[in-house]
Amino acid sequence: MKFSTDRGTLLRALSMVAGVVERPQQTQVILPVLSHLLFDCNEDGLSITGTDLEVELNVRVREGVEVQQPGRATLPGRKLAEIWRSLQEDLPVTVEMADQVTVRSGRSRFLLATLPSEEYPEMETGGEGATELSVAPGDLRRLVDQTSFAMAQQDVRYYLNGLLLEVTDSHIRAVATDGHRLAMCTVPGGAQGTDRVRAIIPRKGVVELGRLLADAEEQVELSVGANYLRAMHGGYTLTTKLVEGQFPDYMKVIPEVGARQLSGDRDTLRQSFQRAAIIGSDRRSVAPLVRLAVEQDRLVVKANNAETQEEAEEELSVDYQGEAFEIGFNVDYLQDVLGVVDAEDVRISISDNGGSALIETGGAEESVFVVMPMRL
Repeated sequence: MKFSTDRGTLLRALSMVAGVVERPQQTQVILPVLSHLLFDCNEDGLSITGTDLEVELNVRVREGVEVQQPGRATLPGRKLAEIWRSLQEDLPVTVEMADQVTVRSGRSRFLLATLPSEEYPEMETGGEGATELSVAPGDLRRLVDQTSFAMAQQDVRYYLNGLLLEVTDSHIRAVATDGHRLAMCTVPGGAQGTDRVRAIIPRKGVVELGRLLADAEEQVELSVGANYLRAMHGGYTLTTKLVEGQFPDYMKVIPEVGARQLSGDRDTLRQSFQRAAIIGSDRRSVAPLVRLAVEQDRLVVKANNAETQEEAEEELSVDYQGEAFEIGFNVDYLQDVLGVVDAEDVRISISDNGGSALIETGGAEESVFVVMPMRL
C-alpha cells in the first residue's frame, strides 16, 4: 500500500475516524486491533475505517489522494491523528507500508507499527427492511442538541443511557431521560408510509453523530434497521448498534400544562440561575438546590450553602398571574435546559400540587422539557 496526499486533505477525516477507536489500554484484553484504523487504497481512492464494535465510522476520500500502490493496512489511530496534526501545512505527505508503515513529510519520517488487516473486524448489521429517510442537517442537529444532555450515564436501566429516535410518516422525534428530567424535540418530516419506528441510540453513537453533523450542510441519509442506525453524509458513513430494551412511555411523563404558569426571557433566567449556582453548588452537594419564590409578575431566585452560611438572592420580572408559591429544583438541570433552547422566551408551568415543571418553547419545531422538583 502506498499513497500520497497533503495534510489538509485528510486532517478532518483522521480526526473524526480516530475519535471512534478505543484507546490502546482499553483494547489490550479485548482486541488490540481496535486501537487501529483500517486504510484501504484502490482505484476509487482511499477508505479509512475506525470502530470499537459498537460504533463504526468510515470515510471515503476520492479527491486529493494519489494511490501509487493499492492495498490494505492498519495504523494506530490516535497516534496517527496526532502526527498528522503536527505536520507542516504546505508539504506533501506519503504513506507507505512494508514491514512497518512509513509516513514521510518534508524532513520528517515516522515508522509506525501495524497489525494484520485481516484481523480488522467488520460491524455486522444484518437484517432487511430498514427504514430509509433523508433529513436536513439542521433538523438532525436540533434533535440531538436539544435532547442528548438529558441522557442517563451508567444507569442500571441501560435503555436510559441513550437517545430514543422515533420516526413516523409525519415527524421525527428525539427523547432522552435520566429519570429526573426529560427532553423531547420534534421536527416535521419522517418517512412516507411508516407507522412508527423506534431506535435507542447509545451514548457514544449520539456523540459521534453530533460530531458528524457539526459542519454538515447537505442532506443526511438515515437508515434505521432492527439493530443498527446508519447516517451517511458526504463521504462519511456512521453506523451504530442500537440499545436493546423498551424505552419508557415518555408521554406519561410529560405533565399537562399546569395552573401555575410563568414566562420570562430565556437569557435573563439562565444568567440568574448561573449566578445562583455559584453559591448553591458545593463539592459535597450531589444536587445543587435553587429555590424559586413566585408571586404576581415577580420571581425571586434563592440559593444557599448551609456549610458556609452563604446565600444568593436575585429578583426578576416575569409574566405570572396567580397565587404565590415556592418550589425547588436542581439548578444544573434548569441551566441545561435553558442552555439548549433557542427561543427568546420560555414558559414554565407547574401543577397546583408542586409536580414536575413543564418547560416549553413552542413553535412548529417544538421542544418540551420536564424537570422534577426537589424537596425544600
